[in-house]
Amino acid sequence: MAQTAQLRRIEHPDNEAQRIFQLQREAYLQHPFPSLEERCARLRAVERILVENRDAIAEAIHRDFGHRCTEESLMLEVFTCVDGIRHTLKKLPRWMRPQRRSVSILFATGRNRLLPQPKGVVGIVSPWNYPLFLTVSPLTSALAAGNRAMIKMASHSQRLCRLLQEKFGAAIAEDVVAILPGIPARDFSTLPFDHLIFTGSADAGRTVMRDAAENLTPVTLELGGKSPTILCDDFDVDEAASRILYAKLVNAGQTCLAPDYLFLPEAARERFVAAARRIVPQRYPDTKDSSYTSIIDEKSYRRLRATLKDAEEKGASVIPLVPGASFDDSLRKVPPHLVLGVTDDMTIMKEEIFGPLLPVKTYRDLDEVIAYINSKDRPLGFYVFTNDKKREEKLLYATISGGVSINNCMFHVAQHDLPFGGVGASGMGQYHSFEGFVEFSKMRPVFTNPRLSLLHLFYPPYGPRHRRVLDALLRWAR
Repeated sequence: MAQTAQLRRIEHPDNEAQRIFQLQREAYLQHPFPSLEERCARLRAVERILVENRDAIAEAIHRDFGHRCTEESLMLEVFTCVDGIRHTLKKLPRWMRPQRRSVSILFATGRNRLLPQPKGVVGIVSPWNYPLFLTVSPLTSALAAGNRAMIKMASHSQRLCRLLQEKFGAAIAEDVVAILPGIPARDFSTLPFDHLIFTGSADAGRTVMRDAAENLTPVTLELGGKSPTILCDDFDVDEAASRILYAKLVNAGQTCLAPDYLFLPEAARERFVAAARRIVPQRYPDTKDSSYTSIIDEKSYRRLRATLKDAEEKGASVIPLVPGASFDDSLRKVPPHLVLGVTDDMTIMKEEIFGPLLPVKTYRDLDEVIAYINSKDRPLGFYVFTNDKKREEKLLYATISGGVSINNCMFHVAQHDLPFGGVGASGMGQYHSFEGFVEFSKMRPVFTNPRLSLLHLFYPPYGPRHRRVLDALLRWAR
């Protein structure tokens, strides 16, 4: 016990992260259970920051990306965060109530309950691709549960990070929420948090988990992966193409939940290609204009170009979807492409794409699709297009993934009353909604002994009387 207490305390902070951690830890110990009113006030302060600074937030994200469409930032980040906070504010009074639980037969007049209590100081490590949403969404769950939070944002998101640090610092005490620009990853993940949530790559997630293990810190990991999309032959191809391509190309494909590869019935391939060639130029007539987002950095831009070249050299058919569009080295813009005839030895089918390239496979029977998906790492998202309930259930119950959208892609993450999280290689744990509240709470079991107890009947020394009572209880239990 003494060792555990020592792990949670830093006696002599030697950097800013340690100082803030110790400040928040001491504030938690002095006030370990914020009231409903205090939690709501903190959440409303976050909501005001986002609403009042939405244009500045969108501009900071734009500058961090090199170019990021303003409407995408406002819609996919600011609005979803605000909507999630408002949902939480409505539900929080009920979530905070102790839960009644049934009592074992020997203690029939006793009482059992679960008390949701804050864990303490939560660390949040957010990525660059949705830097606001993937910061504020877990923060909402952490604050709802009554915790204090420290936030490390990605190195590619430092303009937004500094803006949020300024705005949060003016509205919320740093012993409640602190945003730390420029902090080295190891200085953060090695802190003895009471819970740590990380969103990013699987390799980085393994490092974070190893660091957390040193302090026995529980972790939530959101790691992405190759999310499959299946179009069944009963669903309209044109409508499916419209929805799939929206999800694939928003944020230029830099979305952990983006449809990573597509399974089509053999007879539907040419029709899907034709629909894609018609739809994409209508939405992005010029990939150099403001509606189409840049790739985050030179390394990622070059990786995508190499991925496309690798597929082509290994026999895939590469189909550009915007006539006349070219790669733009200065703006780091990669035009949308379909990639047909892909094989598993191609990079595009081995690694998460994180860009506007959509590989297409064909199938004759859904059992082929199920076998293929189950032979790979478990994905973060799973997308099925069908109006046939039997097919839908077959695909659902024969596979496993972090989350599912039926007849669309990605939008399960925008449902505030559904949890969000991965499974296996795509992550562990979940947040959003009540499940997020639980993730950042200690659901503390409390038993109150009954005034009239029969437990004395089981005190030793043991003998025939004990056997008779136990036999009677076992018969009764049936």
